[in-house]
Amino acid sequence: MLKKKYNISVEATLEVIGGKWKCVILCHLTHGKKRTSELKRLMPEITQKMLTQQLRELEDDGVITRIIYHQIPPKVEYELSEYGWSLDSILSALCNWGEIHITKVYGDKSAVLEDNILNK
Repeated sequence: MLKKKYNISVEATLEVIGGKWKCVILCHLTHGKKRTSELKRLMPEITQKMLTQQLRELEDDGVITRIIYHQIPPKVEYELSEYGWSLDSILSALCNWGEIHITKVYGDKSAVLEDNILNK
């Protein structure tokens, strides 16, 4: 295995959860197992290709687990792995900071936040 060098440890964190969609996916998975179609419904702006790519990367990094149910029709669900749950406090902190930022910039957060389970 090639040893990688980081200038600062946050680079390692961002390598795993960085990008536009990974934290959003992870936040949804803190509320329980989700099928790909459920995640797509919760994130209508993401393309199917990008969702699949992000899920594969998170699975490769050991942050989420892919559960395959051997039935007809086939069923696949994703959930946070034990390792993924170690990100819970980071994800909560990001959400809290985002609410503060939205309030600072826009005033009323309900005017710019979608009505979904993550914003309750």
